[in-house]
Amino acid sequence: MMAEMGMTVYRPWTAVDAFFTFAMWTVMMIGMMTGSAAPILLLFAGVQRMRTGRRVPLTVLAFGTGYLAVWAGFSAVAAFAQWSLQRAALLSDTMAASKPALAAAIMIGAGAYQLTPFKGACLSHCRSPLGVLMTAWRDGVLGAFRMGSRHGVFCLGCCWALMTMLFAVGVMNLAWVAALTVLVLIEKVTPAGVLFSRAAGAAMIGGGVYLLALGG
Repeated sequence: MMAEMGMTVYRPWTAVDAFFTFAMWTVMMIGMMTGSAAPILLLFAGVQRMRTGRRVPLTVLAFGTGYLAVWAGFSAVAAFAQWSLQRAALLSDTMAASKPALAAAIMIGAGAYQLTPFKGACLSHCRSPLGVLMTAWRDGVLGAFRMGSRHGVFCLGCCWALMTMLFAVGVMNLAWVAALTVLVLIEKVTPAGVLFSRAAGAAMIGGGVYLLALGG
């Protein structure tokens, strides 16, 4: 009856629900981050090819696995956050914030993070793949995994707040998933990426303030 009246109702999760939610976030993060990670992966593969003479060294796979492991960890946290929000009846059936104030807070928080020095430092790291390889080179498969995970940590520091936007607009909102994917790509690989990042942050803050004004 409460669901028919448009109210958000918590439905207890099973282990299967938790697994598929984690899997959904993992696949989504891999899809969203692969494009922006391609430059450093291709560069790493080129260096390894020159060093070993092999076409696809095992170390390239290890580097990619290390990178994806970091985002798999984030996916686990995101799945837990989704469960917590649903348990508190703060997510709608479309997996978007059920209260405008919550959506506004997420948008303002994500936008503010875009303007922080920490975001800037992580973005600078992600925008300099050659510098990453030159300053943090490690030999061997384990070394490659460590390099990939280290880069993944910086990438996570750069983009985690953007991913929380999905809780405001809908976790499965494909239009926003595509928009955030493009935003991440522009930030990391285009000359105006830093400026665009800050402009996007200001726009998120403005959108959050607008939602608060509507709610008021």
